[in-house]
Amino acid sequence: MSDDVRVEYRKYDGSLHWNMAMHRLGEDEHGVWLGLPADSVMRKGHGPEVPCPEAQVLLFPRQGWWTAAFNAAPRSTEIYCDITTPPEWRSASLVTMVDLDLDVIRKRGEPTPLLVDEDEFAEHQVRYGYPADVIDQAAAAAQWLMRQVGDGAEPFTTVYRGWLAQVE
Repeated sequence: MSDDVRVEYRKYDGSLHWNMAMHRLGEDEHGVWLGLPADSVMRKGHGPEVPCPEAQVLLFPRQGWWTAAFNAAPRSTEIYCDITTPPEWRSASLVTMVDLDLDVIRKRGEPTPLLVDEDEFAEHQVRYGYPADVIDQAAAAAQWLMRQVGDGAEPFTTVYRGWLAQVE
């Protein structure tokens, strides 16, 4: 089994969104952890490479409508949670999910998370015709993440730091 994993975020119409190659770090009770060393790249769709100057790890929960990126300093966004359909492991080397626009972020040094891109979520409900259950699941996941990140629940407080240390 390869330790390289292709990560493909897609939009609801199936088009390729953010995508990258990451390294499998391991699993714990929170899900599967992948790492991206500093000075790596990712792409938005089929566009040009986008540099990633800081290391990051991504968590793919076994259940849940979200993924979470944890970024090394000095990146100003410490935690970036994408509201997505549940991550689907198509193989050991490919994970994919649909990005549903809403994001929960926590800036470095700030205790309170922010819910962002609500306007994009509303726009895409119409543009892509999100079914009611998808809208409900996305909204519920965003509220759950706001509480978890805001209350300092794991893995959003210290757990991710050990995984991040493996790629820094």
